[in-house]
Amino acid sequence: MEITFIGHSCFKIKGKDLTVVIDPYNPAKTGHKLPKLEADVLLTTHEHDDHNYKEGVNGYELLIDGPGEYEIRNVFITGIPVYHDAAQGAERGENTMFVVDIDGFTILHAGDLGHELAKETLEKIPDIDVLLIPVGGTYTLDAETAVKVISSIEPGIVVPMHYQTPQLTGLSTKLDTLDKFLEEMGVENSVKKEDKLKLSSRSDVPDETTVVILNSA
Repeated sequence: MEITFIGHSCFKIKGKDLTVVIDPYNPAKTGHKLPKLEADVLLTTHEHDDHNYKEGVNGYELLIDGPGEYEIRNVFITGIPVYHDAAQGAERGENTMFVVDIDGFTILHAGDLGHELAKETLEKIPDIDVLLIPVGGTYTLDAETAVKVISSIEPGIVVPMHYQTPQLTGLSTKLDTLDKFLEEMGVENSVKKEDKLKLSSRSDVPDETTVVILNSA
């Protein structure tokens, strides 16, 4: 199984029998170019232009855009309802986190999560091998709160997303840079950087939470 970071909050997860794309963005709204994407399953965490550009993905046979439990070709997907802000959705609405069980690994994409997770929500989350989490603040978790969420989930691997880049435009307020999150995690000088995250066996998942930076495609 391999995970490719397309940009912003968009990822492609490629398993043995299925490819999933999560949160494709509108290039005109973000400044990030969007490569040609094909998928069997398309997931969108909420209805904002930088996360739900369905026109950017071809070939999908299943679209999932909300909470629930789904199964397709031995891949299990669970949508967990949360909020886009710390005011129970009063400011920016609802958001769906997606748990994807594929090829024996469990991935959690947090979408535009905007708050710490309640005990009731944490009880719905299984052991997570890879956590894809926003860290840029303003519209989502900031670095400090992201670290608290990571601590509550205790994933094997953390991949940050939704942070300020030189290419990112169109958002009314600048997001924080990746460096702020790395500093908050205390890993600014020891972080791994990869073009893709490839997992073949359970031994590829570290016992201690490890931050991996994925270069955007």
